[in-house]
Amino acid sequence: MRTLTTAIVFGLCLIAAACSSHSRAPVGRWEGVYESQDTMVAARLETAADATVRVSAPDALGIQTNDPNERASLRANLAQDLAAHWAAVAPRQMDFDGRIFRKPGGIAPQIEWNPHTNTMVLDVYFGTAPALRIPLKPVKDFSDDPWPS
Repeated sequence: MRTLTTAIVFGLCLIAAACSSHSRAPVGRWEGVYESQDTMVAARLETAADATVRVSAPDALGIQTNDPNERASLRANLAQDLAAHWAAVAPRQMDFDGRIFRKPGGIAPQIEWNPHTNTMVLDVYFGTAPALRIPLKPVKDFSDDPWPS
């Protein structure tokens, strides 16, 4: 009986240790963009081990042009807005379960981390529409222009 009790306690300790290691959020910076016919978003994300995040995602919605020069101008404006306002972005505390960041007590995913690839997906919500999922890649330093060349 004592061996069984010891085994159970040891097993519970292993489970607790595994769970606690998953609650530590990844630390780093990520950036990415989204572009469709009528929507553009440029995004930055910075995370700390305590699941505090800084995130900014300026957008252009309802784009009514296919003109390459106008679209390039929109991209440049979003990149400039992202860089210019980043210093003022306040950190927010999130709940983190080892893979998904949520607002404290919230249900909807805000950010999803893939620990195998160290990539993030930022879920951006516009009104009642389903989340727009923006893939973010890890970066050492943020770029002045997150749009791929």
